[in-house]
Amino acid sequence: MGQKLDTESGAKPATDGHPAPRPPEVAFSSNAVRLSVRQWVVVGLFALVMVFGAPSLWKKVEKFDLEPDYRVPYDLSGDYWLYDRYARLAADRYDTLLIGDSVIWGQYVTRQQTLSHYLNELAGRERFANLGLDGAHPAALAGLLEHYAAGVKGKEVVLLCNPLWMSSPRHDLQEDEEFRFNHPELVPQFVPRIPCYKEETSRRIGHVIGRNVPFTGWTNHLQQAYFDRMSIPQWTLEHPSEDPLKPLTQGLPPSDNLLRHQPVPWTRQGIKPQGFPWVELDESFQWHSFQRAVEVLERRGNRVFVLVGPFNEHMLNAASRRRYGQIKQAIGAWLEERHVAYAIPRVLPSEEYADASHPLSDGYRRLAQRLFEERFFK
Repeated sequence: MGQKLDTESGAKPATDGHPAPRPPEVAFSSNAVRLSVRQWVVVGLFALVMVFGAPSLWKKVEKFDLEPDYRVPYDLSGDYWLYDRYARLAADRYDTLLIGDSVIWGQYVTRQQTLSHYLNELAGRERFANLGLDGAHPAALAGLLEHYAAGVKGKEVVLLCNPLWMSSPRHDLQEDEEFRFNHPELVPQFVPRIPCYKEETSRRIGHVIGRNVPFTGWTNHLQQAYFDRMSIPQWTLEHPSEDPLKPLTQGLPPSDNLLRHQPVPWTRQGIKPQGFPWVELDESFQWHSFQRAVEVLERRGNRVFVLVGPFNEHMLNAASRRRYGQIKQAIGAWLEERHVAYAIPRVLPSEEYADASHPLSDGYRRLAQRLFEERFFK
């Protein structure tokens, strides 16, 4: 007769009447390591320490010495964690902070030829800090100040109002056609709606998380400053034979002192006077964003001084120049209504502009002198 199988285990009974040993229990998953509840608690606590403690600890490890005329390196324009740290350090050291886009940053000049540099020369001391960020249009600037400049409080702030961002529906982000603009991480992701911003919902949510969770900003800082703006896994694939910890030992990149463009006057670049299709100020998304930037700064107890321009009016045809005059008057009227100090300086000589809004070094020097002569800074 054949042997009867054990219906429970499927094993044959032993010939001596005793059941055969059961086969070893098979693991219920492919994982080689299975954690107990206590071990999971330890892992969770370690993750919390990393998320909340690593960014603060890194500030103690990473050396950041403010040099005279420091400005954020151009290649790190998207490193908002670094900007936040720089803003806090500058607020502790300097009396007055200059905030704005590439006009403040200095697109056509070295860092020793910027507006902040010449203001410091006239002041006779290191009083003014350059907190300009390349490409920071008003919608991005408002987000930058709201989420990454909390350390700027109770200070004297010179805030640039660059009318270039209201010179056309495209610059004002009003067009329905998709338009890739600078610093999309900083603009409102859902409300108000930006017609030309077509980013996927998942990425929009990621941007919101990124500017509210310091750990996410810190990891982005590491990628931007040390890993060639790549994620660490991507960097290791590009550098398979290199130690991934080695870049972290190299320190922060130095302050940017390069010319982004050759300092050539606009008249020698073949640019002709033109008409800009200015948007109505009341309907301008960028103007409303600039107003929000002023409100953010004032809410933190800062004394705001708005510098309007310096716009290259030589580059405008007659009709566009008249329209720009109306824009300036409307900007001044709003600032007066809000009791915000401001200056709309006279147009610089034509040869001291590189394009529609960027002065050359002589233009920055002249602008600084005029601001002091008219006693805007004492």
